Amino acid sequence: MGDGGEEDIPRDAKIVKELLKSMNVDEYEPRVIHQLLEFWYRYVVDVLTDSQVYSEHAGKSAIDSDDVKLAIQSKVNFSFSQPPPREVLLELAKSRNKAPLPKSIAGAGIPLPPDQDTLIGPNYQLAIPNKLNIQQPGLEETEEIDEEAAAAADPSSSQDHRRDLPPQGGGTPQRVSFSLGAAKQQPR
Repeated sequence: MGDGGEEDIPRDAKIVKELLKSMNVDEYEPRVIHQLLEFWYRYVVDVLTDSQVYSEHAGKSAIDSDDVKLAIQSKVNFSFSQPPPREVLLELAKSRNKAPLPKSIAGAGIPLPPDQDTLIGPNYQLAIPNKLNIQQPGLEETEEIDEEAAAAADPSSSQDHRRDLPPQGGGTPQRVSFSLGAAKQQPR
């Protein structure tokens, strides 16, 4: 880092630079100083705001060191969590490791968990139209006439193609959802 323009930076930024230098941090982005200053200011404002609340709750007219200490202690307890003691972790690991691992099924390739236990298994939703055609007596003749006229106009189209189309007016699509693993297990 170049030290050019050292006089132009604020006093707090110089303090942050000195702190980084004292911890043997020589290379860093210039934005790091701004981020640390923002964290520093936010922390101080939070502590002083909490101190003021504690002071008002105690009926004091001004903030004293006990209020600040209480605010810092509450910040440490709720913001910065400490890891559990080593003995607790060892006891937890010992109790957890008593249970044996499940037996793996040796097969070709990488062993994978069952399909129902994975999040990458496909899950399909199909929209199947209802095959219920509500036919009215007067419409039957006009449909046949329309089909005959369409067949005469376009000889390449077939009756089979038109039967595969969903009904235009009467049916509402029906949703079917299943996973592939379940389809393999249950014969239809």
